[in-house]
Amino acid sequence: MILEGLITTRNADGQVHISPMGPEVAEDGQLQTFVLKPFDTSGTYRNLKRKPSGVLHITDNVLLLAQAAIHRFDVPPPLAENSSGDGLVLKDTCRWFAFEVVAIDDSAQRVRITCRVTQQGDVRPFWGFNRAKHAVLEAAILATRVGILEHGEIKDRMQDLKVIVEKTAGMQERQAFDLLEAYVRDQA
Repeated sequence: MILEGLITTRNADGQVHISPMGPEVAEDGQLQTFVLKPFDTSGTYRNLKRKPSGVLHITDNVLLLAQAAIHRFDVPPPLAENSSGDGLVLKDTCRWFAFEVVAIDDSAQRVRITCRVTQQGDVRPFWGFNRAKHAVLEAAILATRVGILEHGEIKDRMQDLKVIVEKTAGMQERQAFDLLEAYVRDQA
């Protein structure tokens, strides 16, 4: 099963790198190991190859997911070191899982990185998802496919998602979708 989340790693200069990623996880709800599948051109892959540890975050904050998908933060999100000091935890997350890399298979363009959870924590309760949050999540995934999928296909799918957002969104979802829609339009 794929579980959508955010990964924090450190760039070579020590700055935080925040990236959306859907790791493969066991369906039993026990998150002890998981597999990340970034492209071999991604910052997450480069960072984990250099320093094999990071933090996986589970959040219902779709604005944060949207900003991470297109790497556009007006203000960097607040972060804190986890208690072991080996990873950066987003302060606006529901759950987090610090991890270490146990294996990397980079023989294909889509790298497979097997990770073992070393520490975990709860920050706040999961508020939940409505249809607009799901639509923003799908729009964020589409935004990461600019340059991979045909622009017309992305535009059509974004238009379908916009209808859902217009019907069911709160302020956060509207802001996130507007950000993604502008990004996709600017990339045309």
